[in-house]
Parts: sequence; C-alpha cells; structure tokens
Amino acid sequence: MPNRSAPIIVMTGATSGIGRLAAIEMAQRGARLVLIARSRAAADSTQCAIAAVAPKAEVDIHFADLTRLDTVVSAGQIIAGRYERIDVLINNAGIHAFSPRTTADGDDEMMAVNYLAPWLLTRTLRETMIRSSPSRIITTASEASRRHGRMMLNGELFVPRPFSAPGSSAVYGRTKLLDIMFSLELARQLEETGVAVNCFDPGFNVTGLGRELRFAPVLERILTRLGVGDPRRGANILVRLALDPEFGAATGGYFSVKGGKPLRPSPPADDLHARAELWKLTEAYLRTEIELRVSPTSTSATRSRSILR
Repeated sequence: MPNRSAPIIVMTGATSGIGRLAAIEMAQRGARLVLIARSRAAADSTQCAIAAVAPKAEVDIHFADLTRLDTVVSAGQIIAGRYERIDVLINNAGIHAFSPRTTADGDDEMMAVNYLAPWLLTRTLRETMIRSSPSRIITTASEASRRHGRMMLNGELFVPRPFSAPGSSAVYGRTKLLDIMFSLELARQLEETGVAVNCFDPGFNVTGLGRELRFAPVLERILTRLGVGDPRRGANILVRLALDPEFGAATGGYFSVKGGKPLRPSPPADDLHARAELWKLTEAYLRTEIELRVSPTSTSATRSRSILR
C-alpha cells in the first residue's frame, strides 16, 4: 500500500545527470517519486538504480516528450487526476543544443524543453500544488543566464532563429533567464497560498556534459579525474530545496549551488514589471500553440484551454 506520509515529488529530468542523483537521494529519504520521462529505457534504468539502494521506494513513471507541448499537458492532467496531493514539483529537464533544431510544434528545441514545457507543466499542476500546500515548486536555472545576449520582451521572443555552436550559449542562457523570471513571477502570484516557489543554479556538472560534442566523453573523464564539475553538488542543492525545512518557508528565491546562498539574477530578471510582462507573453503564446495543436472538439482541448485562462 502507498505510504500516505511520504512526500510526493513530481520531477522531470530525473533519468540522467543531477536529476538522477537527486531522485536516488530523495527515494532514500522516503519520498514517493512521480517521474516524467521521455525514454522508457532511461526510466527503467533509473528505477533499477533507485531500487538498488532504496528497494521499498515507490516510483511511478509517466511519459511525455517535452518538445511536444500537447504531451506535457496530457501528462500533467493525468498526474493531477491520479494523485490527491503533490508536495513538490521539480522542473529539472534541460538541454543545451549546439545547433538549431525546430520541434514538431515549430518551436526552438531549447526554448521548448528548457522553458515552455516547465511553464506549461507548472500551470497544469498549479491548482493541485495550491490545494496541497504547504508545497514547493523548484526550477533548475543557471548562472549561464548572465550570458543571454540581447533579449527583447515582445512577440518575437519565441521565434526560432539560426545560431552557431558558439552562439548556442546565449540561446541556452536566455532560456535559463526566462526560467528565473518565470519562477520569481510565479512566487509573487502564489504569495499567501503556502506554495514556496524557488529556482537555483546547479553549478558546472560534467554529467551529460555537451552530449552533442564529439570530445565530450573524453573531456568528462578528464574533468572527473581532476575533481571538476562533481554532479553531486548540484544534486545536493536540489534535494535541499525539495526536502529541507529551511527552504519550505523560503519563496521567490534564486539560490546558488555554493551553500544555498541567495543570488541576485541578471537583468531583466530583477525587474518585477519585466517578469509580469514575460508571463503575459508566454501565456498568450502557449494559448495559441495549444489551440492550434489540439482538436477544438476534443475533451483534452477543452481542458488545455481552461488551463491557460
């Protein structure tokens, strides 16, 4: 039978990197994990790794392709309907692409996976999180957000554009800046609800480093031997934000991997008006996206549009 006292944690990006390490640690600490994965093989591998150290841990798997926004909504709706409460929602999945790729929905892949999908999943589960309070929403950001290039908050924000491998860093940084802005604006909206909303910088981690670079495996081995980029540091701050009492009372923060110290985000993430404007732009864009991708006569379409009202 399910352990009713175990915290229920919904998490993306738990099948590799810091997310996998954090999932294992949280399972060892008694959490019930609800993992959203794209690959069945990766999900099975993660379940086996958890079972090896926490054989009594409850791990549920739901599947979604974060490049396909309709699958994000579907997974969120299934989870909302299946679990009476959610104690923690962790938006951890992310990608750094070194060449531009457009999703089936017509979005830039990094924008879809790193920002639009977590925004939409969180919006889908928003009422469940409020009903479950005290609860927590955590999003993995990055200090790469300080190298976001030039960003304009207008209708062109989500238009896919070409970039080179060196230029990919600014695109990645921009998506992480948007994550910070989204998290801080959501924290403002959910004040007095008992939902703590925070984001964090996981630091440099070698796990999954530059998966698209040919020399990445060799570089990862070298850095690991040198003790550089230990992913356990990033996993540790993630687990602390999810489970430690001190972060249950904190909200609207952007925290460092270095001791969990508060960080001041890069402009315009430090501007509450800019954060509110981004929210409006994102909401309008996703409302159009969902209505275009889902049949207007279907039940899922009705539910999807209601999420974005």
